[in-house]
Amino acid sequence: MSVKTDLLSILEANREQDLSGEELAGELGVSRTSIWKAIKTLKSEGYQIEAVNNRGYRLLEMTDVLSEEGIRLELDDRCRNFPIKVYKTIDSTNVEAKRIALENGVHGTILLAEEQTKGKGRLGRSFYSPANTGIYMSILLKPELAGSDAILITTAASVAVCRGIQKVLGICPQIKWVNDVYWENRKICGILTEAVSDFEVGKIDTVVVGIGINYKTEDFPQDLEKRAGSVAKDTSVPRNRLAAAVINEFWEIYSHLTDRSFMKEYREYSNVIGREISFLEQDVWREGRALDIDDDGGLVVECLEEEGRKQVRVLHTGEITLRVRE
Repeated sequence: MSVKTDLLSILEANREQDLSGEELAGELGVSRTSIWKAIKTLKSEGYQIEAVNNRGYRLLEMTDVLSEEGIRLELDDRCRNFPIKVYKTIDSTNVEAKRIALENGVHGTILLAEEQTKGKGRLGRSFYSPANTGIYMSILLKPELAGSDAILITTAASVAVCRGIQKVLGICPQIKWVNDVYWENRKICGILTEAVSDFEVGKIDTVVVGIGINYKTEDFPQDLEKRAGSVAKDTSVPRNRLAAAVINEFWEIYSHLTDRSFMKEYREYSNVIGREISFLEQDVWREGRALDIDDDGGLVVECLEEEGRKQVRVLHTGEITLRVRE
C-alpha cells in the first residue's frame, strides 16, 4: 500500500479528529514530509482536509469522495475482504465488471465510479451518471444458482438499496416493479442485472449487478427532470456510507437468497401492489391491476381480455407504468 492509501484509511476512521503530522508519521513509519506530500495529493483529489498549526490534520465530515478506504471501513466481516475498485471516470461499471469477469475476476469484486460516460439502463437505455453526485456501482458474482433462482438477484438488490437508504438516511423509499427505487414519487435508483450462462451445465456462470443511485444530483436532462430525483440532496452523509450499507445488505440477503424470505420485504416496499397499471406486452400496452408479487419476483396482474373476461397472469419481465386517476 502507498503512504496516501494508508493515510486515507486513518483519516477516514477518524473524521473530524485532529491528528498530528508527527503522530501520523510514527504510525505509518514514514517522514513528516511524506505525510505532507500525501495530504497535498489527497487535497488535489477533492478531500477536504483541514491543517491547523499545533493541532495537525483533520478530514472534514463534509468530504464526499468515493474511496475504497472509506467504503471498506464500513463493511461487515462477510464482505470486508472483497476486492474494491474505484474509478474517477469510466464508461460503465457493468461493462468493466464484465471485462474483469473475462479475465477470471474474483467473485464479490465491487466496482464504483465517480462518473460514467456510458452508464447503462434497462432495455438499452442510458443511465444519467454525472460526476461527484451519485453512486454508480457494480458487483461481480459467480453464483452457484440455477436460472430460476438467479432471477431473484435483481429483487434482492432492490431490497438491499431500500434497506441501506432506510438505515443511513432514515427515510423509506419504494420499489416500482421490477427494479426501480423511488422516493417522493421520483426515481432515485435503477438496477441492471446482466447474466452470462453456461449452456453446457445449464447454470448461470457470471452475474453483474449494476446499481445506480442519484444521491445529490440536482440538474437532470430535460427528459428526466420531471421524473428523476435525488435521495440525499440536503444531507452531509458521505456517499461511502450509503454505498457500504447497500453492499452489506446485499450480501446479507444473498447469503440466503434461495429461501426467498426477503420477498416479504420486497412486497412491503412495493408502490405497485393494488394499483392500476399499464404494462407492455409484445409491443402493445395493456391495462390491468397489480394484485401481488410472487416469490419468484413475478408481478401478478388482473386484466380484461377482449371478450370482457378477467384474467390473472404473472409478468416476469417487461415494463409497467402506474396509472393516475383524477
